[in-house]
Amino acid sequence: MSQPRIALVTARAARDLDEDLPPLVDALTRAGAAVSVLDWDDDAADWATHDVAVLRSTWDYTQRLAEFLAWVDRAAAQTTLLNPPDLVRWNVDKHYLGELANQGIATVPGTFVEPGDDAAAALTGFLATYASAGTFEFVVKPCVGAGSRDAQRHGAEQSDAALAHLQRLLDADRSALLQPYLARVDEHGETALLWFNGEFSHAIRKGPLLRRNEDATRALFAPEHITARAPSPAEMALALETLARIPAADALLYARVDLIHDDDGSPRLLELELSEPSLFFGHAEGSADRFAAAILARVQAVRTTRPAVPAAAR
Repeated sequence: MSQPRIALVTARAARDLDEDLPPLVDALTRAGAAVSVLDWDDDAADWATHDVAVLRSTWDYTQRLAEFLAWVDRAAAQTTLLNPPDLVRWNVDKHYLGELANQGIATVPGTFVEPGDDAAAALTGFLATYASAGTFEFVVKPCVGAGSRDAQRHGAEQSDAALAHLQRLLDADRSALLQPYLARVDEHGETALLWFNGEFSHAIRKGPLLRRNEDATRALFAPEHITARAPSPAEMALALETLARIPAADALLYARVDLIHDDDGSPRLLELELSEPSLFFGHAEGSADRFAAAILARVQAVRTTRPAVPAAAR
């Protein structure tokens, strides 16, 4: 078999921020692959000369969604894009959380607010539904967003600031999601569980990202405090149940399931990351090699159904 040719897809602004790229390039190179790290919007990139293109750190897509999704379709017409376009489109908008909740997945509850909705009425209705006596905190976030960008934590007594935040999102033609802030995250943090080709690889603990009275970040992502973590049986069970509800889940090269705990200590799905998640290789020995092996297995599968790239085109 000729040398596997793999494109790892990033963004110009993320190249020096993606800590997963160097160990992954090293693991793939040691495994005999030819690796290119390419910006998704690089007009000179020839995607057809690669067996697969793996979405890794396209972290500016939230600010250029229509352009990014158009590129997704173009790239997928030239090579095998991983994860596949239909799953990427489904996952980049947090409305998927509503779909999963309707299927019985224990998600962080919330209310979707759409452009054109009455922001004040939506916020009042949300608070009436979820606010309890005493201190109540909640999160306002865009439905298309990553790395906590444009997400902010508010107290019920800060409804004016929360309303202004919500209105800014709606005025920018962005759908929003209002969620109760589950305070156990301050102590327990988030648990992120990683799967490669349907096999569990590792998990990490992520410290709380949204602090009270802190402005929403305008950077590509908020700073994170990461440590290794062994998931609990309840966390593993919810993650597996979530993965089982993903449409065409067998097409996934990778998946990250982010969980937090409610006041009763039960895990709830915060986010499902299928398009450009950090994979935290530095916190799990051998994880970069496992991911490289998963990519190469996909290359082998692709080559059984598609002719190899002609040598003249390489």
